[in-house]
Amino acid sequence: MMITMRHHWLLLGACGWVLLILMFVSKFISFRAVDDYGERAWGQSGTVPGAKVVKPIPASSPEKPALKPSDQPSLVPTVADWQLVTDKRNELLSTVCQNSSLRNLTHVSISKFVLDRIFVCDKHKILFCQTPKVGNTQWKKVLIVLNGAFSTVEEIPENVVHDHEKNGLPRLSSLTPQEITLRLSTYFKFFIVRDPFERLISAFKDKFVKNPRFEPWYKHDIAPAIIRKYRKSHRDSNLAASGLHFEDFVRYLGDTEGRRRMDRQFGEHIIHWVTYAELCAPCKIHYNVVGHHETLEQDAPHILKAAGIDQLVSYPTIPPGITRYNRTKVEHYFSGISKRDIRRLYTRYQGDFHLFGYPSPDFLLN
Repeated sequence: MMITMRHHWLLLGACGWVLLILMFVSKFISFRAVDDYGERAWGQSGTVPGAKVVKPIPASSPEKPALKPSDQPSLVPTVADWQLVTDKRNELLSTVCQNSSLRNLTHVSISKFVLDRIFVCDKHKILFCQTPKVGNTQWKKVLIVLNGAFSTVEEIPENVVHDHEKNGLPRLSSLTPQEITLRLSTYFKFFIVRDPFERLISAFKDKFVKNPRFEPWYKHDIAPAIIRKYRKSHRDSNLAASGLHFEDFVRYLGDTEGRRRMDRQFGEHIIHWVTYAELCAPCKIHYNVVGHHETLEQDAPHILKAAGIDQLVSYPTIPPGITRYNRTKVEHYFSGISKRDIRRLYTRYQGDFHLFGYPSPDFLLN
């Protein structure tokens, strides 16, 4: 009997130790979600070039901007629910466009630069304005399928999507003035936006850190020019190798006059970080829908339906959580940057925040 009891207590003790060990180990295990349709998401172990060393950030779920209950779409919103959200977005856009104090940030002419951003699908009378770093690759695939080059979005090679000579997507700028006017007044028009600061982080990572499509001019031409002008201490002999820091990028974007001079030098490559207003001229062109990256799971199927193409093509599968706003990531990237530089950056993108209903990032500004 005593031996049995002893074995019983030994077994309980062993189980207790196992539980304690598992609890201890779990403290150091974190999982990363998939980001950017296949890339790894930013995790708490990520570092930002040029940022000051900060205490480790505890893992937390990505946060969305606070919405009023009436503005929060249901998991599967009805057509009427989604149309109400769309109407509110368009009403806000129209109101901000009429705000004279923001006119310099919201109004741009319908220039060739804007027309170059708008892809045309004549077969289904659709115009799509490209806003890089907001999942545009997937919408290009949708248009390529509609134009008949491929049967499904899954069949389209990535190199074809980004080769504007081969993807079969004409730009509005390639048409005559009369043809442009006709399409702007009669076609279904849409584009997608996301939180402006999170978009800038995505552009910085994609072009200056990862550069998955091997576009060497970002590292060898653009980055050194920005470093030379905006990094407080640098060595001219080693600019490309040192790599662009996010702080350098923020200073460049927030310097109104200096940036304009450099942008003329950089040419078309600036499309990845110029404002939505500059890309799509939403105060001059009446778009039927402005979708939001943060609610893309709800927006995408309804955009297809509103355009009359939901029976012809499907939007690519969206990995769970990929479109959520991640405040923790934003705080981390801006953690080593001065309030003055952040405020200058906000001044530059203030029009986008207001036009599309994104809350001011007071947690960074104050």
